[in-house]
Amino acid sequence: MHDRIAFSEEYPVITESDKLYERARQIMTPVTQTLAKGPGQYVKGVAPKYLRRGKGSHVWDVDGNEFLDYNMAIGPLSLGYCYPRVDEAIIAQLKDGITFSMMHELEVTLAELIHRIIPNAESIRISKTGADVTSAAVRVARAFTGRKKVLCCGYHGWHDWYISVTSRNSGVPEEVGALSATFGYNDLDSVRNALDEDTACVILEPFVFEAPRDNFLQELKALCQANGTLLIFDEMWTGFRVALGGAQEYFGVIPDLACYSKAFANGMPVALLTGRKDVMKLFEEEVFFFTTFGGEALSLAAAVATIREMMEKDVPAWLAAKGRLLKDGYNAIAEELGISGYTRCTGFDCRSLVSFDAAAGNPLEMKSFVQQELIRKRILWSGFHNMSFSHTDEDVAYTLEAYREVLGLLKKAVAENTVGALLRGAPVEPVFRKVSHFNTKPVIRS
Repeated sequence: MHDRIAFSEEYPVITESDKLYERARQIMTPVTQTLAKGPGQYVKGVAPKYLRRGKGSHVWDVDGNEFLDYNMAIGPLSLGYCYPRVDEAIIAQLKDGITFSMMHELEVTLAELIHRIIPNAESIRISKTGADVTSAAVRVARAFTGRKKVLCCGYHGWHDWYISVTSRNSGVPEEVGALSATFGYNDLDSVRNALDEDTACVILEPFVFEAPRDNFLQELKALCQANGTLLIFDEMWTGFRVALGGAQEYFGVIPDLACYSKAFANGMPVALLTGRKDVMKLFEEEVFFFTTFGGEALSLAAAVATIREMMEKDVPAWLAAKGRLLKDGYNAIAEELGISGYTRCTGFDCRSLVSFDAAAGNPLEMKSFVQQELIRKRILWSGFHNMSFSHTDEDVAYTLEAYREVLGLLKKAVAENTVGALLRGAPVEPVFRKVSHFNTKPVIRS
């Protein structure tokens, strides 16, 4: 349990952050390794740019400012920073070694755990990143079906097959991009119109923030089965959060393949591909998917420790309970202030989104203003509540107290049309990830 939160009411001094940023700009292009962690996602001149350490649900920047963190490393920290059981497992393994010349026993231990937890895990592959396993899933789906086309919905990483459907597709051959297309979430007609005899797979995030309607996932599975197309769940965000077995357990819809990263190793780099044995057996000799660091033992030790902690402590229930307090509390404050017409908190309890409606002004400026004032209250926030097991009732109570003050300031600024003028720096940039209207490039039938 943390001491009573009593943060400064002044905007943080970020001198050291700015110095590091200027050093980075000279030799790094861009300066960030993860888009969502970069300076464009924070109000310029107000937010820190570099963090130094974390503990539980709190982080400290390079200037020594302490913040309550709701980004949680953009998803991986399901238990929290420096979580003792996980860190102890990493330290113990470090004493024995990191990467070896042959397979390591932890590969088997982790696979057995996953086989018990995830409904479709007849067979398991281990890798390092989410983009690794989504791309491996697409490749093996093409090999199994003998087809080429991919339909996707959500965010699936940086590899050519996916990034070709986005605005940042330079460097991807047109011939590659022509094989991928998108469809609308909760829009079965967009799937029906795109499916054809050359569609190898449909890959989607089972949900982002919007919940499936009218048995969308069940109907999607039926469409895929009827067309001989493999269904792939990208469970980077839903796996081990909405339920231990992910969205496929939560909704009772079993995909042919599923991809996981982020939550199940509490910050260590590891990813999973699970699926039907008849599909996955193609990795034996026909489909190549291997990496030197797939069996790196520190991450495997962290994953085993994290999953066991989740099982013993029923972590998904905790994430939902604390997240529900925040989501419902935010909406109650918005109702009380009479601003629920233009700001709401939506999504699943374990990971919710605060949104702002254009009817009241520029949504990015409103988001930036709220972020700016929450930073003053020492809350690190990018519009999301990424809950961890380390977020306490005290954290939630302090956050709602801060929301009450900040949303009151927002109401006044909106009424006076001064939101933009009150920003102390450039507003946040639009996020690259979409949360709706995915259908940006329909399939062109030959």
